[in-house]
Amino acid sequence: MFTNRDRTLIIAEIGNNHEGDMGAAREMVDRAAETGVDVVKFQTFITEKFTSPVDPARIARLKQFQLSFDDFAELAERARAKGLMFFSTPLDLESARFLATIVDAIKIASGDNTFWPLIECCADSGKPMIISTGISGQDEIQEAVSRVNGRWAAGNIAGELALLHCIVSYPAPPEQANLGAIASLKAAFPNQTIGYSDHTMGLDAAVAAVAMGARIVEKHFTLANDYSDFRDHQLSADPDDMATLVRRIRAVEDMTGDGQLGTMACERDLVTPVRRSIAAGRDLAAGHVLAIDDIVWVRPGEGIPPGRENEVLNRRLNRDVTQGDLIQFGHLEEM
Repeated sequence: MFTNRDRTLIIAEIGNNHEGDMGAAREMVDRAAETGVDVVKFQTFITEKFTSPVDPARIARLKQFQLSFDDFAELAERARAKGLMFFSTPLDLESARFLATIVDAIKIASGDNTFWPLIECCADSGKPMIISTGISGQDEIQEAVSRVNGRWAAGNIAGELALLHCIVSYPAPPEQANLGAIASLKAAFPNQTIGYSDHTMGLDAAVAAVAMGARIVEKHFTLANDYSDFRDHQLSADPDDMATLVRRIRAVEDMTGDGQLGTMACERDLVTPVRRSIAAGRDLAAGHVLAIDDIVWVRPGEGIPPGRENEVLNRRLNRDVTQGDLIQFGHLEEM
């Protein structure tokens, strides 16, 4: 799922941009598939079980956006029929237990990365898990990882866990994207796949994250930025932007390569032309004993390479050489 992938896992985060309209949700799955992403992701919740009634307007909007479990089962089937994986973020335990029956992986939102009952419930499902690390330091992230691994060990589950660097603010100011945290997470959690959940405007941060080692990228997705006055639409990638993001990420992957040091295929024919050889720095007559002032180092590297000067200096020439001639061992008298 996450490990040993050849390519970055790209997630189109539909979230609640369907606004409770199954027709829109279906279309979002279809359009996401056309962009080349690997996954569509939603949020699954029962309103009364994850938010308090102190804000009636918020409750009303959430109820409007809430899809049924049957709706999500249909969307999961639709996604797979389009060649996509299906993830969702549960916001309550009942939703988590349901999602375990239909998803390819479960996502824990940044705000819930210390909601231990939810994390342990998801871990008990045995499904691959993704935890966003927004607003948490290393100690809290370590506790989440330890709790998941502890549940998996107790249940003899060979699970997969990924951690996504995330800035909870939406939109996140680009100067506070803190993409360097990707390297910090890779160093602190070498056994976990590390990725990035992007809340910045535009595509640059998500592309840069891949160059910095992210193996999962999540970007919010909408049909149109002016779809409605729901804020998330304005801050999401539309189908054209998402397709562009996929192309740019794949290009970065191609440019990143395997990171091994050495000669690339395109360089092989250039090794000799760009290397240096020891050469005569001036016209020299047969019988001359070579000193350091007699030699220079010139291209191509067809002769004696730099670093072997001790095999040349203080030796007598057995023939005349002209300035610029590559000095060969055959030009030197036997020692």
